[in-house]
Amino acid sequence: MSELKDELLAKPVGPTIPARQTDPEKDFTKQIEVNGDEAAVTVRGTDFEANESAASTVLQGQGLDPSEWTVTGLRSSEWTMANGDLGVSTRFTFARKCASGASERPNIDELLAAIDSTPAEPLVLNVRDGDEYTFIVALGDMQFGKIDGDGVEGTLQRTIDCLNEAAELLAEYRLRFNITHVHVAWLGDHIEGFVSQGGANTWRTQLTLNEQIRLTRRVMLHALLLFAPMCSRLTMVAVPGNHGEAVRFMGKGVTRYDDSHDTESLIAVKDAVDLNPDRFGHVEFYVPDTDELSVVVQCSGSVVAHVHGHQFRPGKHFEWWKGQAFGRSSAMHQADVLLSGHLHHEFIEADGPRTFIQVPSMESESTWFRHSKGSEGAPGLIVAVTKDGRVPVKEVVSK
Repeated sequence: MSELKDELLAKPVGPTIPARQTDPEKDFTKQIEVNGDEAAVTVRGTDFEANESAASTVLQGQGLDPSEWTVTGLRSSEWTMANGDLGVSTRFTFARKCASGASERPNIDELLAAIDSTPAEPLVLNVRDGDEYTFIVALGDMQFGKIDGDGVEGTLQRTIDCLNEAAELLAEYRLRFNITHVHVAWLGDHIEGFVSQGGANTWRTQLTLNEQIRLTRRVMLHALLLFAPMCSRLTMVAVPGNHGEAVRFMGKGVTRYDDSHDTESLIAVKDAVDLNPDRFGHVEFYVPDTDELSVVVQCSGSVVAHVHGHQFRPGKHFEWWKGQAFGRSSAMHQADVLLSGHLHHEFIEADGPRTFIQVPSMESESTWFRHSKGSEGAPGLIVAVTKDGRVPVKEVVSK
């Protein structure tokens, strides 16, 4: 059987070519690519140590001071030289030290301490008699971990400040409306993650995945502790965004649509709240059902729907809404208000009795979008007051 196998696996291998004499100019090569504050140097030599020294020499040969550059990565492999000896090929990647801020990690303890700003004794506000209204706080697209704009620190501080200001606005709107229900909508992309663009955003992401999730979870906890004492009913909703997808292979999602770090962060907060039903018995949490992307919640007679917004093309929100409403299993035909994120800018539109509210991002800008289109960010969240399908108040809170 072995002879038969060898016979069937035999292939017409080309003749052996005698080895040529070693030519140093050809067998020991060097290559350099410089792109702004990044450089890549490939050198071939007899060993790794020689290549490391040669890479610095190549930089110097291009008029670049090696002391101003730092190695950010390398790839090394062995190769057989023409004379039969083994050589080593190494590709070094460098970053200019003055531009190393992208690789500097924020202090995670300082970031977490910034969240811990909930008043020790939150203000409990009395409400007046009359029809009951719901106060909506809608936000999304923090993309914690991203270096764009003012980075993680700026986005985090802005999110906390805007949530605190929303709580202050609740007191003001209670002068006009009998608000008994506070509804906080987390509209996705709370983390930058590492799945977007096939992982091309990895270098520009300063926090680990767990650190991004931890910030999201604790910001949600901050909102809970802030608003829970201020209402008789508190509801919190989270929907999956594209950046929060848990798993992608080859750029494609391979698990269920509800498999998301955006929603799991809120589920973790719920698990903590369940340990103290006496204090938080009036708090409700909602995420999409299995393999779903949207959630609807009753808010003082208004049916409020929530999506991230990556399901439809820009400007096609009502077309998507109408299509969803046509499905018998969808609750979208009952929705009065549709809350969405994803496109990073404020947009509010009404069609008859229905209202579409797209929130701005909480991150200060997308640097790629600014380079591509010239537009900078206008970050913030949106607060609204609703009852019986109407939304008489809509206001942007920005910092």
